[in-house]
Amino acid sequence: MSAGMDRTDGPQGQGTAGEAVLRRLGLLRERVAALVEHRSADDPTADDPLRGLYVSQEAAQRLAAAPGPRPGGPGDLTEEAAGGWDAHPSQGPAGPDGPSASDGPDRLVRLARRFELSPLDAHILLAALAPDADRGFEPLYGYLNDDVGRRRATVALALDLAGTGPYDAAARARFHSAAPLVAGGLLTIEDEDRPLPGRALRVPERVVAHLLGDDALDGELSAAGVRLAEAAGAGLSGPGTDGPESGSFTARLAALASAGPLAVHLRERRPGTAAEPAAEALAAAGLPVLRYDPERAGQDAARVAPLLVREARLRGAALVVGPVPERPGPLIEALAVPDATVVCFGSEPYDPGWAPDAALVGMDAPQDVVDLAGVWSAELGAIGDPGFALAETVAAYRLSAAQIRRAARTAAALAAFDGGPLTAAHVQHSARQQSAPLLDRHARRVRPAVGFEDLVLPEEPLGMLRELTQRARHRDQVLGQWRLRTGGGRGRGVIALFAGESGTGKTLSAEVVAGELGLDLYVVDLSAIVDKYVGETEKNLERIFVEADRTDAVLLFDEADAVFGKRSEVKSSHDRYANLESAYLLQRLESFDGVAVLTTNLRANIDDAFTRRLDLVVDFPFPDETQRVALWEGCLASTPCEPELGLELCAKEFELSGGAIRSAAVTAGYRAAGRGERVSAADVWAGAEREYRKMGRLVPGPALVWS
Repeated sequence: MSAGMDRTDGPQGQGTAGEAVLRRLGLLRERVAALVEHRSADDPTADDPLRGLYVSQEAAQRLAAAPGPRPGGPGDLTEEAAGGWDAHPSQGPAGPDGPSASDGPDRLVRLARRFELSPLDAHILLAALAPDADRGFEPLYGYLNDDVGRRRATVALALDLAGTGPYDAAARARFHSAAPLVAGGLLTIEDEDRPLPGRALRVPERVVAHLLGDDALDGELSAAGVRLAEAAGAGLSGPGTDGPESGSFTARLAALASAGPLAVHLRERRPGTAAEPAAEALAAAGLPVLRYDPERAGQDAARVAPLLVREARLRGAALVVGPVPERPGPLIEALAVPDATVVCFGSEPYDPGWAPDAALVGMDAPQDVVDLAGVWSAELGAIGDPGFALAETVAAYRLSAAQIRRAARTAAALAAFDGGPLTAAHVQHSARQQSAPLLDRHARRVRPAVGFEDLVLPEEPLGMLRELTQRARHRDQVLGQWRLRTGGGRGRGVIALFAGESGTGKTLSAEVVAGELGLDLYVVDLSAIVDKYVGETEKNLERIFVEADRTDAVLLFDEADAVFGKRSEVKSSHDRYANLESAYLLQRLESFDGVAVLTTNLRANIDDAFTRRLDLVVDFPFPDETQRVALWEGCLASTPCEPELGLELCAKEFELSGGAIRSAAVTAGYRAAGRGERVSAADVWAGAEREYRKMGRLVPGPALVWS
């Protein structure tokens, strides 16, 4: 049997879902034959080869003189073919949802229960799908429709076959837009320009295929990016997840889903914190899961939603939909049906006005879902000992389990491409790719290329920089698991202030911290943030903070005193609005979840209220003579130089910062390259003099005569 087809043993242990439908169609064929015989008995045009292509005067007189329709008729299809239902035709379905011992392989019984179809609805559906399953019904329907070109069941024909007709108001109501057949997407009523009795009925191909045993996903849903995950009882026992007995978010949601259909909206502060635990919980509850991202479908989301609900009800599956758009009302209202389990998620808080008639439950997505190191170890376990500290390498990344799986596959592929073993660089590069890249719109990205060995600093600031990296790595453990975070909606961000004169290594240190964590450094351009119009500066900053919360990166506010300056006494409207900016920043820093570094040349310019909210304040002193020698040596380490450069004398005579020494070394390199020679002591001295003149300082007299 081909893949995707369903075979279910019935009470006698034989038969397929398709054969069950065919047996019902056999009964329907007998009913059609009886109706054909009944109509042709007194039809003078029964033997006319052109019957159905025109209506003759004799046929019109016969139709006009014929008695009106009567209920019942020869045989009762309701009693013959609806044995799978326990209810009277005028009542709704009976019994629990899903297959039972009496269903056997008959999917029509299950479908009727899931869509709350009455026996009459089931008869209409069966009559409408007959030509799609057995083309022998086409000429029969053409005859009964008195039009050989109309080979589908009409409303009147379907009701005639069920022993009633369009004269019955209750029967006509089964074709209303809110009736189960039409509202559930099981039946399409065509020919809108015709009266209702003459309109043709069509069953969507996906419904026909399902009834015949085909479990392939609807092609339109596949094109819209919908993915199917079958139910898995081990959904809560994978690596990095809590067990059902732990009372975790996934365990509680699984218990809620097991109790019956529900509709939930999860607000996630960070992408990836809702979809994975929701899918795991629903799978643990024994439900297949249909995962749908409306952003991928774009404008087609309104068209996809009804198809998605129909697929979920056909399969008895749950829906995980998100991230939903900013105004998700129509989408959520279309998805929130009473007999399906739906979990929507997005960044917006729950609004009861989205779906007033739906019992939607609003909750916050969990922030501590998985043990990151545990999931990384499980995903990379096949490679054996990686040769580096995996837990320390990935500690700074806040990824979901699904993102970690993708990152692990990417890292393995990168290592195979390089033809060597897996390294920490492969893992960190693949992990960075999982973060949202939208910060590039608001800040300049720097890919770190330096480390602690490139810093020339005293022990105290160097130790504080290492502490900063440890805080970034272990913040989820300390602030989350150990609950050392205070209340008031405070985030888990790590914020440091680097203070010192220009050129003392503040920006370089921020790059070193980012490189040590394996993250990118984003330098915020304050000229693009500060706006002369009231409120625009805050809006620009909010965009940056929102994206920084979603991205694993280090955010650098260079010359931060421009926006983090001291508040002043209000003497004019300008003072009031300037203080509003500072007040906004004070509140926003407290709820920040990322890693941020502020730099300033004048620490006294930073408001004391900001200082209280900082995790670390690192002072960068001006380098002394010994440190200046080390800086000169570091800058020229890869440059071809003469044996004697007199760096000690140059460091003694010129009191330059690290940034100025770097510029002087570059000047010396250009002078030597222009001559096609190595860097000499004269080049070094000339570069230092150039920096002194740029600073407006007196150049010391030459202590040596350079040759």
